[in-house]
Amino acid sequence: MENIDFTTIFGDSSLAMYFKPWVLQVFVVVLAVLLINFAFRIFLRKLSARAEKTANPWDDAFIQAAHKPFRLLVWVIGILFAAEIVASQSDAEIFRAIGPIRNVTIVATLAWFLIRFIKEFEKAYIKRQREKGNPVDLTTTNALAKLVRASIFITAALVMLQTLGFSISGVLAFGGIGGIAVGFAAKDLLSNFFGGLMVYLDRPFKAGDWIRSPDKELEGTVEEIGWRQTRIRTFSKRPIYVPNSIFMNIIVENPSRMSHRRIYETIGLRYSDIAVVDDIVKDVKEMLISHDEIDTNQTMIVNFNEFSESSVDFFIYTFTKTTNWLKFHEVKHEVLLKVYEIIKKHNADVAFPTRVLQVETSDTSTLTKS
Repeated sequence: MENIDFTTIFGDSSLAMYFKPWVLQVFVVVLAVLLINFAFRIFLRKLSARAEKTANPWDDAFIQAAHKPFRLLVWVIGILFAAEIVASQSDAEIFRAIGPIRNVTIVATLAWFLIRFIKEFEKAYIKRQREKGNPVDLTTTNALAKLVRASIFITAALVMLQTLGFSISGVLAFGGIGGIAVGFAAKDLLSNFFGGLMVYLDRPFKAGDWIRSPDKELEGTVEEIGWRQTRIRTFSKRPIYVPNSIFMNIIVENPSRMSHRRIYETIGLRYSDIAVVDDIVKDVKEMLISHDEIDTNQTMIVNFNEFSESSVDFFIYTFTKTTNWLKFHEVKHEVLLKVYEIIKKHNADVAFPTRVLQVETSDTSTLTKS
């Protein structure tokens, strides 16, 4: 290609100066990059359609992650290759950076691909498990994915520094000294980080759990556990962003992990019905024992409890099998109605606050003075 004499083709025209061999080579390289990108896009599209038919999440994650990084890599390598052709015709200092730029770009692109691959695999794995009906621990899955992505990012940064000629040992030594200064300057940030780490390790709650704290006005559903803060959605649908360091110093109650739900009700009868209280209590207990949604293996108490001001009280203490909040209230609704039916069956009734006014009369005599 270098032996082509464009002057003989174009004559003495000034166009001959633009058709030098290296210009044509650069044009061929750019055209090749365009064709490779086009072919690569079609190849990935067909491969993606085939991968969707498989049950393996790895291939879906690989293909989705490869789209942008590898297309960028083809462009960068092609442009740098064209730059090398131009560099052969010039002694400019800027062209000496082609080698380091190529190495850094390859490392950065590979790291980008791996980070995207971990993220896509995480989403594909969670989706497949939910489709199969298997439980997914989102907290552990997110924590592992974030840890792997952070490791990839740090490793890529160190490799790029080594590629650019920096000593990794020097960087690590400087980082150790600088880390002390950063630790004092960003103690709150580090406190939140370690708080998040403790949440991931101890797992007092996970994404999707309903939590509340008696120490703080905090109650809602956990939506996301980050390294710095946790997002909680209250029952009024407002998000609360809680720094993770808070969880190291407060009591957290996790109702989502309760094994049963408790029915604890006090019911007052009229004083005129005291003769049938014992029979009512026995019938209520038999009703609870025979109820399909009451767990008889748990503590069950139905007893006469107190002489109140306007009533004689007995209480019900039992547990339902379900922990679902909606179903629990349906069971409680049914139990309380059956209790009232039992009370009416014994010709008794539920008491309400009353006051009895007792008027005492006395004979009065008139004293007569003599």
